Amino acid sequence: MKLLPKGSKLYSIIYLKCPRCHRGKFLQNPVYDMSTITRVRSNCEECHLNFKIEPSFYYGSMYVSYAVNVAIMVAISGCFFIFSDEFSFLKTFITLVVVIVLGAPYINAVSKILWANLFLKYDPEK
Repeated sequence: MKLLPKGSKLYSIIYLKCPRCHRGKFLQNPVYDMSTITRVRSNCEECHLNFKIEPSFYYGSMYVSYAVNVAIMVAISGCFFIFSDEFSFLKTFITLVVVIVLGAPYINAVSKILWANLFLKYDPEK
């Protein structure tokens, strides 16, 4: 059961779907398949949108990935600071490292789909 309606950018981002039709898969393989980590398909199998807009298009997603990682670090650090009786830098650091390392493939995938959604828009006709 999907809670978000098709047509919103958030739908495409959360479910890693084609930015134009919201039906086709954006990635070639599952996010945590380490053999082809977050490799983007060449085109959508539903609407045939070319995902490779230009050479090195997804290099821009590195900036988005950096921003997402900083947001995660600030949120986790803030939660530790606010909700713990005694703030521990070591516990916070270890938690940050574990979350960022384990979440890296998903963060990378979300960054790529965020980047693509900046330049491509939903078209229900396709």
